Amino acid sequence: MAWPPQFLDELIDRTDLVDLVGESVRLTKKGNSYWGCCPFHSEKTPSFHVVPDRKIYKCFGCGKGGGAINFVMELDNLSFREAVEVLAKRCGMQVPDSGASPGAKERREKLLTINKQAARAFHRWLYSPEGAQGLAYLQKRGLSKGTLTRFGLGFAPNRWDALIQELSKEGYDKRDLLDAGLAVSNKDGRIYDRFRNRVMFPIIDTGGNVIGFGGRVMDDSTPKYLNSPDTPVYNKSRNVFALNIAKKSKAGQVILTEGYMDTISLHQAGFDSAVASLGTALTPDHAQLLSRYFPQAILAYDGDGAGVAAAQRAIPLLEKAGLKVRVLRMRGAKDPDEFIKAYGRDAFQRLLDQSENQVDYRLDQIKKKYNLEDDTQKVAFLQEAAQMLSTLPSAVEREIYGGHAAQTAGVSPETMALEVKKAFQQRLRKEKKKQERRDLAPAVNQQPQTRELRYENIRSALAEEGVIRLLLLDPGLAGEMGGLTGKEFSSPLLGRVFDLLMDRAGQHLNLSLPALAGDLTVLEMDHMARVAQKPESVANSRRSLSDYIAVIRGEGLKRSGQSEEALLLAAQKKNLEKKAYMEEKP
Repeated sequence: MAWPPQFLDELIDRTDLVDLVGESVRLTKKGNSYWGCCPFHSEKTPSFHVVPDRKIYKCFGCGKGGGAINFVMELDNLSFREAVEVLAKRCGMQVPDSGASPGAKERREKLLTINKQAARAFHRWLYSPEGAQGLAYLQKRGLSKGTLTRFGLGFAPNRWDALIQELSKEGYDKRDLLDAGLAVSNKDGRIYDRFRNRVMFPIIDTGGNVIGFGGRVMDDSTPKYLNSPDTPVYNKSRNVFALNIAKKSKAGQVILTEGYMDTISLHQAGFDSAVASLGTALTPDHAQLLSRYFPQAILAYDGDGAGVAAAQRAIPLLEKAGLKVRVLRMRGAKDPDEFIKAYGRDAFQRLLDQSENQVDYRLDQIKKKYNLEDDTQKVAFLQEAAQMLSTLPSAVEREIYGGHAAQTAGVSPETMALEVKKAFQQRLRKEKKKQERRDLAPAVNQQPQTRELRYENIRSALAEEGVIRLLLLDPGLAGEMGGLTGKEFSSPLLGRVFDLLMDRAGQHLNLSLPALAGDLTVLEMDHMARVAQKPESVANSRRSLSDYIAVIRGEGLKRSGQSEEALLLAAQKKNLEKKAYMEEKP
């Protein structure tokens, strides 16, 4: 654990979860808890539940759950350490240094410092004789000196150890650069610079830290663009290029491009809300991150097949994150950078103003697959369009865009409306059947939503969940476990959580789920919040506990392949325990 557990307990106690969540979510009190629309996915009916007395939240729509630390991690895309520091500042608490895990904070700060020093070196080399080719390339692309400075662009010399030698003067060795992703090691153990003979693009997070780099090669080497690997301070699936600048924009809409140069060119032309994903397709994490700063997204991807495919993948992710999506249509240029150079800023602004909504865009992409002069293909177009339109949640949207498809194919709006209605009802029937199958398979309903956490023994796992719930509701039961340990659990996750809680009990610490935020992954915490939210009575807690433990141990004997005699003895022991309980005087 990164900090003394007493510090984290106090931090959680001093953080009013309702106030914290209420800064981002409009909450309505119902009984002893609060409900609101989830900030982590788009919804119209509130499914986000905050339980103040347990200091946990749970979304029954997307599955997110946890305590205050997890909420800040998810909302602001922060690490555990960063979220703790944010909450501590919010509560006016001093973050202790003495309890940090060995070198964890120092390592992170060291990597950020190395990246900062590397960015300065690359920028300096851009204006040196070694960087002449890189500077000429950027100038040829039309970038001004002010833009080069604003984005911190640089150049990596065509040498094997230029950066290694440069940073050694600052006291950093080759291993430090390996940790930062700035150096690589071959099979012979030789360590050399990762980036060589490349124009360099620093990747800066929303806090202003240089967390990684992208490099564009100056010759025919491959890959054309090379990005930093994932490191303790950088994850390409959770960071977006230029968001540190774009988040300050007043535009009200983010412009998504496919690359560094498109983004930078748009900024230079005055479109300061442009961003790009980092050498990977847009991910749900990217979409959630963007939704925290913008209500609308405009896709300005390349007009080729790859760009169209990328847009088709990105649309549902952005919509699910709650953004309104529009798509830019570029003609006469393959990308935004080329378009602005050819036609100017004002022409690109007109393109933005004329960008079409994602439904019309998707209808047009379907249309391109068919020859509407042929009646058979016209029917196929209308059927595929109806299937797509049936996914729209609003009846008004289905009617309006159904009319667009009807006009395209030259049929009456009423005919298309019937086709869309038919597709919509088919979709509802399929979803209803799926739900019925789930309802008729209670064992499936009890499984974790994440396949990686799947239970191998449902009966034992449900009893293990019960033990953990009772322990959270009545910490006094920690002394009545009869020697039970997490090793006896069928679920590795539940066994680990049980051991963590028992360890805290032994240290006389609070037994609460939020206190385990530093010990569980995000997905594990999501599941444990679901476990904690299930109903559990403490009216007969000791008897319930005894029953749960008997199930766990009985199932354990079955898994171990012990004889029927051993199972019989276990059952007899269970009966004796029940009898002893019943004979106890109140």
